[in-house]
Amino acid sequence: MTDEPAVVVEVGPPADGSGFVEWVRPHLPAMARLAGRLAMGADRDDIVQEALARAWSKRSQYDASRGTASAWLLAITADQARKAARRLRPVGELDYHDGPVSRPDLDARMDVDHALATLSARQRLAVDCYYFADLSVADTAAVMGCSEGTVKSTLSDARARLRTLLEISE
Repeated sequence: MTDEPAVVVEVGPPADGSGFVEWVRPHLPAMARLAGRLAMGADRDDIVQEALARAWSKRSQYDASRGTASAWLLAITADQARKAARRLRPVGELDYHDGPVSRPDLDARMDVDHALATLSARQRLAVDCYYFADLSVADTAAVMGCSEGTVKSTLSDARARLRTLLEISE
């Protein structure tokens, strides 16, 4: 008797609604994080809902040999988030305000958000997928439609850029 490792075969999305819900449930937190990062100002829940509707209608096109379910769902989410971000219109400045309030935690976050905004779209997507959506390099590559080496290189370039932008001088 031989102890061969069990081969895990990823199954595509089920055709029934309740099965589909169970299939996507583990991926919902990552989808929400990615939607929130890629389309700030838009309703991330609406983006996730649109992504789920798109995934449901395209479920027959899922191919496990091209990537994991997570990567497939997050690629759809990224696409929907980009569409939502394009639909956003800038909100005008408020005429009246009480003046600046110093909040170190908020100031630091704004610095990071500002630094992230200076990255190229490709670098932002790689950073958002890898660091904020907690995807592996392989899944990030599937979302971005590139090789793992390209993801590693893009992340390295993004970290170098962020390092110089966020460098603290004393």
